[in-house]
Amino acid sequence: MRTSTDRMITRVKSIYLYIKEKGTVTTRELVDEFGITQRTIQRDLNVLEYNHLVHSPSRGKWTTTRKKVKAS
Repeated sequence: MRTSTDRMITRVKSIYLYIKEKGTVTTRELVDEFGITQRTIQRDLNVLEYNHLVHSPSRGKWTTTRKKVKAS
C-alpha cells in the first residue's frame, strides 16, 4: 500500500513532467488533465515553485524553470 506521501510525490512529479513537455499550461488545464481539485493542483504547484522548478509568468499560467532536474 502506498502512503499518501508517495502518492503526492508521484503526482507532483507527473505535474512537473507534464508542464515540461507542454511548455506553458494553465491551472485549469492541469485540473482537467489530472482529474483533481484546483486546490490540490495549487498546493502541488506551490511545492514545485518553492523548489524553483516552475514559475508563473502570468496569473494562472505555469512553465518550468531552467533548473536542472534528475527525474527518475
